[in-house]
Parts: sequence; C-alpha cells; structure tokens
Amino acid sequence: MNHGATPAPTGQGRMPGQIKYIIGNEACERFSFYGMRNILVPFLISSVLLQYLPEGSDREAMAKEVFHSFVIGVYFFPLLGGWLSDRFFGKYNTVLWFSLIYCAGHACLALFEGNRTGFFTGLFLIALGSGGIKPLVVSFCGDQFDQSNKDKAKLVFDAFYWIINFGSFFASLFAPLLLRHFGPAVAFGVPGVLMFIATVIFWVGRRQYVNVPPSGKDPHSFLNVIRTALRQRSAGQGNAGAMVAWGGVAAAAVMLLLWAFDAAGLGVPWPDAFGFVITACLALGVLIAFGGWGASLQLERARGLHPDAAVDGVRAVLRILIVFALVTPFWSLFDQKASTWIIQGNAMLIPHGSWWWPSWLIQEPAQMQALNPLLVMLLIPFNNLVLYPLLRRMGFVVTALRRMGWGIAISGVSWIVAGVLQLWIDGGAEVSLAWQSLPYLLLTFGEVLVSATALEFAYSQAPHAMKGVIMAFWYLTSTFGSLWVLLTNAGVRNDGFKAMIAQTGLSEPAFLMFFFAAFAFVAAAAFALYARRYPMQDNYRVAT
Repeated sequence: MNHGATPAPTGQGRMPGQIKYIIGNEACERFSFYGMRNILVPFLISSVLLQYLPEGSDREAMAKEVFHSFVIGVYFFPLLGGWLSDRFFGKYNTVLWFSLIYCAGHACLALFEGNRTGFFTGLFLIALGSGGIKPLVVSFCGDQFDQSNKDKAKLVFDAFYWIINFGSFFASLFAPLLLRHFGPAVAFGVPGVLMFIATVIFWVGRRQYVNVPPSGKDPHSFLNVIRTALRQRSAGQGNAGAMVAWGGVAAAAVMLLLWAFDAAGLGVPWPDAFGFVITACLALGVLIAFGGWGASLQLERARGLHPDAAVDGVRAVLRILIVFALVTPFWSLFDQKASTWIIQGNAMLIPHGSWWWPSWLIQEPAQMQALNPLLVMLLIPFNNLVLYPLLRRMGFVVTALRRMGWGIAISGVSWIVAGVLQLWIDGGAEVSLAWQSLPYLLLTFGEVLVSATALEFAYSQAPHAMKGVIMAFWYLTSTFGSLWVLLTNAGVRNDGFKAMIAQTGLSEPAFLMFFFAAFAFVAAAAFALYARRYPMQDNYRVAT
C-alpha cells in the first residue's frame, strides 16, 4: 500500500473492482437459500420423512414445526457469526468458512432426502452457515469503500437489495417446478450447486478485498456495560436491578432443567409439546427481558467506569429492544407464507383453464411466494415516490414508528383475508389460487412498512458503537416470530385447546388465521401506545 499517495477527493474514487465478486456471491447465495426454503414444507408433507404421521393435519403441523425451527436457527446464528468475526477471524475468513458449512448442508439435503437424520443434519448446517454469514456480507461490502468513493456505496447497497429480491423471485418460481418434475434430489441439489458457485466466486476475489482486522475485545461493549451496571454497588441503594437480572437467569436455567428432566422421562411438570427449540427460545427471551429490565434499573452505576457515550448507547439499545419485541408478532405472520399459506394453497384450485393464468409457469401453490419479492420491488419505489409524499401533502407526518405500527396492523388484515378464504374452502367451494394474491399484497405492504423501516429507525436511535448490537437483536425478532408459531402449534395439540376451537365452529386452520390476525392487531395497538412516549434520538453521523 502506498501510504505517501494523496487520497482521491470524495466522489472521485473508482468503484472497487472486487465488488463484483461480492455481488455475484450474494446473487447465487440468495437463490440457493430461497430455493430450498420455499420448497421445504411441500417436500416434508409428501416425503417419507414424516410418513410415521397420518396424512393430513398432523403431517402438515409437523412440516410447519420443522420449517419454523429451521427459521429460528437461521436468525439465531448471526449472533455467533458476528461474534467470531469481530473477536477472532475477521469478516472474510468467517464468511468463507461458514459458506463451506452451508454447502455441506445443501449436500446433505440432496443426498439424504429419505433419511431423517441426514436431512435434518443438513437443515441444521444450512441454518448455521446461512445465519453465520448473514450479518457479515453487507458490512464486508461496505469495508471495500473509503472516503474517496463512498458515494458509490449507495449504488452497491441498492444492488444488494435488488439481488436479494431477484434471487428470491426466481427461486420461488423455479424451485417448486424442480421438485415437481425432477424430484427432491435435484430440487435441493440445484440450490446446493449455486451455493458452491457462490463460495467459489467469493474465494476468487480474495486477493483484492480490503480486510478490516477484527476489533477484538471491547472493554466498553454492550455486555460489559450491562455487567458493570449489575455488579456495581451504591451506598444507600438497593440492588433491585441485579435481583431482577439474576431472577431471569434462574428462570431460564429452571426451564432448561425441566425440559432435560422431562426428556429423560423423569415425569417433571413440563409440557410434552415444548421440545428443546421452544424451551431454549423461551429461556433466551427470559434472559433478554429480565436482563434488560434489571440493567435499566441500575444503568447509571456504570457511568464513570465506562464512557458516557457507551452508557447512553446501552440505554438507547434497551429502549429499541422494546420496539423490536413488539415487532416479533409481525414475523410470526410473515414467515408463515412459506408454511401455512402453502398448505392453504394446496387446497385451492389452480385456474389453468383461465386465459389470464400463466399455466406454462405457475403450476404449484408454492410458486405464489414469488409475488412477495416482486411486490417488494414495486412497493418500495411506489411508497417513496407516491404514497409518502401524498400523505405529507395531506398533513400526515409519516414517521418511522407510525409506518411500523401500520405495517403490523396491515399484516393482520392480510390474515383476515386469508381466514375468509379458508372459510370459503371449508364450506366446500372450489377457490381459485389467484385469490391468494390479495393477502400476499397486503402482507408484503406490511413487510415494506415494517422491515424496510425498522433498520432505518434503529440506526437513527443507536450510537455508532452499538449499531452492530442492534443488527444482532434485529435478526432475533424473526427467531421469536417463529417461536410464536411453534407455541401455537404446541397449543393445538392440547385436547383442551382443540375443544375450544371446536366450540367456535371453525376449522383449525381458519381459527389460527383469525387468531394470528388478532395477535397482530394487539401488537399494533401496544406498539402505538409505546411509540407515543418513545424519546426519539438522532444519532446520524455529523457530516464532515
């Protein structure tokens, strides 16, 4: 590196040549991920893996459980990938090694389509690999820019957004066709080949990348500030915060022990339907909730032992966590488009006889998922160029929190529509699959308002040093969204809950659709109440 060279003026630098490798990697990886994800439930319902269950609702419920357990892993493992990258290995090495794990997972799916142990091992490896690289690729891309060419970074991040949706769109269209016409070995093998190509493309650019070294241990990190606040004693003051936090630790430990004793057949009082995944997620939620609450009670005790900026940053993160917690119901609705809505679509009529239906392309209900990325690519520019300016001219203040609250509510409306379609199906009518376009439109509109806004909001509220922590917690919102789905799945296996559903006169699918709609409306109301008293911050970097 030539340290004596005069840096290029801002805006005069060239586009980094190595970006093409990162973009190419992202394109193949996204097709790979969504290709296998979007055919997982249809495959499981018809596969030998679940033939020990009777055909129908039991097998469909187990397929949903496997799918949402997989999603939980995908959005939990970013914590591990981010930590290994920041503390030890750096972004490039961590992405490369987790990508190899990712490839091994795809190979297991293709090779062990009829073997439960091999197939589920593959799902675990994909969750580990995909989750491990998830928080790193975009930030690694940002590392390739400097002050001389930072104006070109926006073009690349826009390309990232389009590549993600482009890959999701075509994967959603073609992966179900591969499953139908060539079988699961090919349908899971093609995404595996694409993931291998993605890894090779990423590796080819290794000599051109800018590699920012790992930051190592930060004495003023989020967890270190919280640890200090909980441990520090103040004369004349109690330790209520520490007691709350330790209560959370104890509760989480008890949950895990009860599950372990129940699994060992010791007859302890723990729900049989609460497997390890549900129990571990509940324990994690208790740790975060009680740990955050306890830390907030004593946070000022860390001041003086840590910089004010670090203490204020932790305070900001703890406030944002409440916002994120209220968003988790949205993800419980959104991720079920790849499980519950596919199952509903299987009971609908594909209108091949209609002149307007593209029978040459849309042959499986799972392909309706392609509407989501297509609508995302249309709705974001529509909102930014048409809807938001129109609302501002009408006198409505379109804040980030208002967008998110309305997004949660609109997702609830989408499930009301899906519930009405289910009632139509339950009544014996032949319902066209085309009707699913309406709930997809509403759900995607809700997604754009929630997901596209949440990170903008979080980044504006959190100081620079805490933005990585915020990203990790944001991924966990999807984990807890799928936890709500697993909990309802566990509930409907309970005889008392089944009797309650029967008394409503609704089928189980219809009842759950209206239940999740109500869940979203309650979350939206709670979100609106909290948003009214949320102390807005402005932590954007000062222009230089």
